Amino acid sequence: MRKTNTQSLAEVIRQLLKEQHLDDKLNDRHIIDAWPVVLGPNISQYTTSLSVCDQTLYVSLSSAVLRHELFLSKQEILSALNRHVGAEVIRDIVFR
Repeated sequence: MRKTNTQSLAEVIRQLLKEQHLDDKLNDRHIIDAWPVVLGPNISQYTTSLSVCDQTLYVSLSSAVLRHELFLSKQEILSALNRHVGAEVIRDIVFR
């Protein structure tokens, strides 16, 4: 017989991560991993570092021209990254 208070394994893991306050760090890691997937290999080769702090993604780029182009598309990139992760993880992107 099946119990009525059963949960799926995904729900239990999600709840455990939330209780241990690890869900934010995991989502930050998902955003960093999503960067090359969402923006592609051409942009990734000019990306020197990525970090997330206080819901802001910091992106270091080796090309000033690309930095300016990405700055102009900042809102679309922000939406695409959050959509790829499935949650609003970042609220701003800083290109340096």
